Amino acid sequence: MKLALRLSLIRSNCIKHSFSTLFFILVFNIIFNSSAFAVSEREQKIVESGKLRVCIWPDYFSISYKNKKTGQLEGIDIDLSQELAQDLGVTVEYVTTHFGIFMHDLQQDNCDIAMFGVGITDNRAEHINYSEPYLSSSMYAIASDANPIVVSWESMDQPGVIVCVQEGTYMEQAMRDYLQHAELMTVVQSSQREIEVRSGRADVFIADYPYGQRTLQVYDWAKLLSPEQATEQFQYAYAIKKGEAQWLDRVNVFVQAIKADGRLEHYANKNNLRPIALIDP
Repeated sequence: MKLALRLSLIRSNCIKHSFSTLFFILVFNIIFNSSAFAVSEREQKIVESGKLRVCIWPDYFSISYKNKKTGQLEGIDIDLSQELAQDLGVTVEYVTTHFGIFMHDLQQDNCDIAMFGVGITDNRAEHINYSEPYLSSSMYAIASDANPIVVSWESMDQPGVIVCVQEGTYMEQAMRDYLQHAELMTVVQSSQREIEVRSGRADVFIADYPYGQRTLQVYDWAKLLSPEQATEQFQYAYAIKKGEAQWLDRVNVFVQAIKADGRLEHYANKNNLRPIALIDP
């Protein structure tokens, strides 16, 4: 009798424990699934409209470049923006911007995301949110073959030399910090840098790896000056409006996915950017 009563109590405790465990698992699953599949208000609007509005700078070689011959957009972020849109089940609508105004475009809701190799800087981070980085580049100098003064990166910082940078890029602040003797010239349009160097009004302009490589392909007068010791590495990421944490999480899921599934490596190779792609080992 005592044995039967004891077995009954054990059975009862086991049932209670099983129900408690089952209840805990169900609650955990509900919480986990709600968090995992939470869709941001931004993503909901994108899906409802059927369009992902992507801010790009169409003069960025190998990144988001409008080919003058074909009239078509090309570059790693054109390819990857198409991939993001496909993941979301929508199409892409490109919004033209440049480094001087893209943060304003994000803040004014002119686009959902900026995808054109946006360099991560502390100043910009005060106004926008960055995804995880996917590219990283040093800085390079572009000079004319005919220039007898600037023959190396190290010869650039001397009195009388004029160094040209595009306004609003991370190169502008980097050069303000770096140059001690040379004069800094800023221009609004990227193409103005080449014009200033070819005309002789500037001795050299500063570019990153993508722009530097493409400049060599396009201009037979250009020479690339690489520093003997690599400059500071600047990481590139995608940018969104501040205050949209769930949308940022979704963008980061995309960045993690393209690193893991080979899409980043594939499009980096396609656009000759493999040396600066942050491919997971």
